[in-house]
Amino acid sequence: SSNATLPLTLTSVEQRAGVSNRVSSFVLPLGATVNMDGTALYEVVAVFFIANLTGVKLELMQQISVVFTALLASIGAAGIPHAGLVMMVIILQAVGLPTESQGLIIAVDRILDMCRTCVNVWSDSCGCAVIARFERNETD
Repeated sequence: SSNATLPLTLTSVEQRAGVSNRVSSFVLPLGATVNMDGTALYEVVAVFFIANLTGVKLELMQQISVVFTALLASIGAAGIPHAGLVMMVIILQAVGLPTESQGLIIAVDRILDMCRTCVNVWSDSCGCAVIARFERNETD
C-alpha cells in the first residue's frame, strides 16, 4: 500500500513541506521499501493479541523475540496490501503460536491495513523532511 501512495506522497512532500525533488525522490522510495513502522507495530500487537486470545502466556524473552522479529520482518515486507499478514506467519512460528490463528486477524485486516499504510507513509514523510532539513543546513 505504501508503494501505491508514492506519487501523491512525493507531490505532497515537495509542495507542502518544501522538500527538494532530489531528496524526496531518493528518500521516499527507499522509505516505502524498508521503513515499515506501522507494519512492525501491527505485527507485534497482533501476535500479542493472538497469544492472549488463545491463552498462551508469552515469557519476557518471547516478547522480546516478537519485537525483534517484527522489526526485521517489517524491513523485508513488500509495500503492497496485506503484506503484514504474510510476515506475521514468521513471527507466529518464531514464538511457537499456531499459524492458523492468523485467521482471527484476517476479518479486520482491511481496516488495519489502511491504518498501517497511514503510519508508514507519515513516517516516510517525516524522515524525508528531517533529511531535507539536515541537507539544507549542510549546504548553507
